Order: sequence, then structure tokens, then C-alpha cells
Amino acid sequence: MIGRRRAILVRGAVLSGALLMLTTFLAPSVTAESAPAGGADAAAWTAAVDGPPEYPNVYIDWDVPITMSDGTVLRGNVYHPADAAGHPIDTPTPTVVNLTPYTKLGSTLASTALDIPGLSDAILRLAGAIDLTGTPLSGVTDTTRALANGWARNFGADDKLVRNGYTQVVVDVRGTGFSDGVWDVFRDREQQDTVEVIDWAAQQSWSTGKIGMNGMSYSGINQLQAAAKNPPALKAIFPMVPSEDPFRDLVAPGGALGVTFMPIWLSVINGSKLVPDLTALARGQFDMKWLLDRVQNPMVFFDVLINALFAPNVDELSPTVKQVLDDDSTMREAWAGHSERSRVPTFIIGGWHDVFARSQVDSYNKIPLPPGQKQLLMSDTYHLNPGSTAGTPGAPPRIDVLQRAWFDKWLKGIDNGIDRFGPVNLQQQGGGWVTTTGVPEPGADYRRMYLSAAASGTTATSVHDGSLAPDPVPGEDQLTVAPGLATICSTDSGQESAGVLSIIDGCAKDARIEESSGLTFTSNPVAAPTTVSGPINVHLETAYDTTDGFWAATVNDVAPDGQSRVLATGQLTASLRAIDESGSTRSANGDYIVARPYLSLSQRQPTVPGVRTPIDIEVNATDAVLQPGHRLRVDVYASNLLKALPIGPSLVASQLAPQHLQLSSDAPSYVNLPVVGDPGW
Repeated sequence: MIGRRRAILVRGAVLSGALLMLTTFLAPSVTAESAPAGGADAAAWTAAVDGPPEYPNVYIDWDVPITMSDGTVLRGNVYHPADAAGHPIDTPTPTVVNLTPYTKLGSTLASTALDIPGLSDAILRLAGAIDLTGTPLSGVTDTTRALANGWARNFGADDKLVRNGYTQVVVDVRGTGFSDGVWDVFRDREQQDTVEVIDWAAQQSWSTGKIGMNGMSYSGINQLQAAAKNPPALKAIFPMVPSEDPFRDLVAPGGALGVTFMPIWLSVINGSKLVPDLTALARGQFDMKWLLDRVQNPMVFFDVLINALFAPNVDELSPTVKQVLDDDSTMREAWAGHSERSRVPTFIIGGWHDVFARSQVDSYNKIPLPPGQKQLLMSDTYHLNPGSTAGTPGAPPRIDVLQRAWFDKWLKGIDNGIDRFGPVNLQQQGGGWVTTTGVPEPGADYRRMYLSAAASGTTATSVHDGSLAPDPVPGEDQLTVAPGLATICSTDSGQESAGVLSIIDGCAKDARIEESSGLTFTSNPVAAPTTVSGPINVHLETAYDTTDGFWAATVNDVAPDGQSRVLATGQLTASLRAIDESGSTRSANGDYIVARPYLSLSQRQPTVPGVRTPIDIEVNATDAVLQPGHRLRVDVYASNLLKALPIGPSLVASQLAPQHLQLSSDAPSYVNLPVVGDPGW
């Protein structure tokens, strides 16, 4: 059975299908000049960044107090263009704002390290030249190349940007760094602070009133949040590896807690926020309000994480955890993104294996702006090495080059062609860089591939070697899989460690160790290059011996030599399987393209032992090419360490017991797959 793709987007107050078709119609054609490398325009952007600066120096106003509407004082460093004598210029400039929880002190150290004359550029070039390709640690190269592609200037204060006629404001978010208050973690008060900082910056004498925003990770998330509120002064944003919904991406993807990234991340922010302003202390001007705020809640959200992991039943979950697991709570509403409300030109930098990969394509698709005013660059990377090959032959320009061109266009009004770039540049897994008009790519057809117990003959190491077939296979089988530890060596562990563990090729670039804990289902080889482009849904008919369970699924590219490389992943707690239709997408035959679960205790449905239970697992969007002779594989697991653990009540209810996958032609398990081209299946 083949389901032709005809996405029916039903998202409450989100965009209508007509608007999506309109923006596709308005998309610029892809020409040689708009291909990934960018042609002559990109050469001019690069020359502007690497050439002599407009101003020779940078002048910094340290720890400038910015008072919020509730009286809380945030503190920011303001970086001004300066003349040869080091004096700030008198001419107002466009202003770029970065709000960070990682302390503006960290930002200062990063920008200083990147601005040592004659040394910084040499070190970055050396890092970019490290090449361990072909060794078991080729993942190191992906990270070192990223240091040379300009992304670090997006994290810290960008002195090159400032020297070329911009003022940059780096502010510690409420409750972090030297700012007063209690850390609010993306919620309403913090979002209000962001809007007020933008308004404050626009009103200063050194600003033209035109504001941009930049930054990565946390500072990318608050950009999307601010853009959804459309403050008048905000003219452009450049978020790197952002999330539109950190709950679904990071806190509890598929209803299971992120148990690697989350504890480390919370430790870094909660630890760094306790470092006092030593210069103020030396001057006898220590801020006691800062200290009292820190004492009030020294380890924000750690109690929530611990309670969610160790509470044995729902009744013992804390009130805060219950808010986190309530899709109607004010906390969840604050965390849920609303890119469909944004009217701010946006350039998103993401990665197929980024911890926030799920929402980067989704956010781009939802922004109701014509292509060019919104752009997307997705690379085959993780959280800490975005766009690692940017700036190399055939790839898009460096990240700092794209950022400068974006702000020159929207803050200075320079017609430099950046709005004719892209609009979507993708590093295809298994291929090279391509420029297209969206994800899925034009021409993608959704079709079912059925999971079958029949042996594919492609692996001897998985719990069961099954097949992927274009048609249902007659008969009925039941396969059993138990939670295992081999998933520790996996692409998901690389993702959850922000890319640190991705340096181990035997785990991040080959799933065969991981597959010893899972069921594998493998197709016949493709006859011609076949593109898989878009979000994927894995539908499983399951059964349990207990009242809960957990499933993880990956979609893989299997090479003729047996290497199994993960393209995209998803996971779901069985009791949290109820689907929110208003946030889901279906193909014409009714199969899910995106099955968006509520992930809410109010929708919790314990499994009934022995009763067949259908579940749908949302698998992140991807863009990949299966080369001739390669095969598609779906892996199915009953656990996913190091990425996640079910919450305490679900873990106790599951008893970590084996789980069952039922394969029947009457009620089949399948993957709904977006394919461009004829694979010959």
C-alpha cells in the first residue's frame, strides 16, 4: 500500500495549509547562485567579515544595570565600536542582543580567546585542519572543524561584528550570572525580561533602535520565544541549535526523562550562577540582593528531576513535577513554542543529531514568512559542532559569515543577496549539501514499509533479524525484546551528550553494538539513489506483561559492508501514548506523519497485560540519501540509555520486563516513510 503525501496540518491556531502552499509558491527558484556555497554573493559576505574592520577597537561597558518592570535588576555587558584611541564612537548603531544563562563572564572569556591578534585565527585554522577521517575517532574531526567555521562567535560577544558597526549587549538572564532574581527557566517572567531588554536596548542613545538577537542553545530558544511576541524593535534573529519546545526535546522526549544532558546542564547553570562579582566585592559594593536570591533556590529544578526519577507512583510526584507533566499547565504553555506567531526574519542553524533536532525543522515550517525572510541550515552534526563543514568547498559559508550577512540585510538595509540564499540548505546524511525549498523536499511521497519477522539475512547480532517489506506479510508472529544496556553505545547517547560521545565512531556511526539489544527490520537494497526527507512515524502493535512499557525506534542506512548508521530516532512511554490530533499531521491514507502525544498525566493510559496496544512513535525529521546497494532499517528497542529513563511511576509499573511486538497482516506494524525517487522495493 502506498500513501501519497498530502499533509493535513491541524494545529489549533496554527497556519492553514493554504498559507503553507502560498509560501512554497513564493519560494525562490534554486539556481547556481542560490546553491549551498552561495556563489559570488557568499564570496562578498566572506570578504566583508575577513577584511579590514570599519572600526579598530571595541569599548566595553561592564555590568550595566537593566531594571525590569518588577524591579529586578539584570546586568549586561555592552560592546561598542571604538576608535583608534579606544573611545566609543558617537554614531548610533544597530544592536545585537544575547541573553545567556551561561554568564556573560563566560561570553567575555570566549570572545577574548577568539580575538587575540595573530593567534586566535591561527589556532582556529589549525583546529580546522585536524583530520582523523578514516580512523575510529573521525568524530573528533567533526568537532574540531566546527571550531573553524565561525559558530563560536555566535556563542560569545562577536568582536568582529562590533568592529563593523554593531553594538552588542550580552545579558545574564534572571537568576544567573550577576543578575538578580531566581532563574525562571524559559517561563513567562523570563520571556517578559527578554522583551524588556530588547525595548531598553532600542531606546539607548548608542542604538539606532533596530535590534537583532543571536546566540546558541538556550540563547537560541529565547530568540524564538521573543520573536513569537514580535516586539517592534526586533528586526531579525539568528538562533543556533535552538528548540521551540524544550520539554518535548530535552526534558521528557516521548515522556521519558533526559538523564544525561539534563543533570549536566542544570549543574553548569546552577553552579556558575553562584560565582559572585569579585570586582564589586573588592570595591565594597557587593550586591546582597544577589546573594539572597541565590540562597532562595540554589539548585533550580534539581528537586524536580530527582522526584520525577524516584517517585514510585503518581501520587508521590511533587506538585511541580505534576505541572511539568500537565499539557494544560502554565509551565508547559510557557515552554511550548509559537513560531506561527512570529513575523521576525529568522535564520535557524540546526543539526540532524542535535538534542533539539525534533523542533528545528518544525519551527522553520511554522514561521509564516516567505522563504528568504526565513531560512534553515541543517547539518549532519550534534549540539556542540553545528555546521562543522560550513566554509569548506561545496558547503554553505561559515556561520559567522552568514550571521553578519543576515544582520547587514535586516538591521542595516544592505541588499547583499542573503534573502535570496537558500532558503533551505541541508547536509544530507549519506550525501552532500543540497539547496531546496523545504523539508520534506518537493516530491516526497509517504509510503508504508511493513515490519516482518522474515529474516533479511543482513545481521546476526540483533535480538531478531527481521525484514522491511513494501506489502503486508501474511501470517502472525510475536517478537520479544527486553530492556538492554547496549544502547549506551549509540547515536542517541552522542546526541544526549551534546556530541561529546559522538567522537566514538563505533557507537555514533555504526549501530551494530546497540542492535544487540534490539529488533532489526531491514529492506532489500535500493536500486538507485533514494532520498528520505521529512519527519517519520513508526507504528507498532505491542503487548505487555505489565501495566507500562517504553519503546525507542531508529531509522538507519545499512551499507553493503553491514555498517548500520542511524539517520533519525524517536521514543515513547507506552502509558503516555495518547495522541493530540491538533498537533499531529497525517498523510492522505490516514497514517500519521507526525504523531504528537499529549505527554500528560491526565491522558495516561496504563497498558493491560496481554492486550494488544497500538502506539505511534514520532521520529525526528531527516534528509538522507540511500546510495545504490544500501538498505533501510528500522530498529526497535525496549530502553534507551543514556538518552532517557521513564519517570519513576512508569519505570516501577514496567518492572523492566520484556515487551512484545506483534506482527500481523490484519493489524500490521509499519514505518510511514517520506521517499523521493523509486527505490525499487
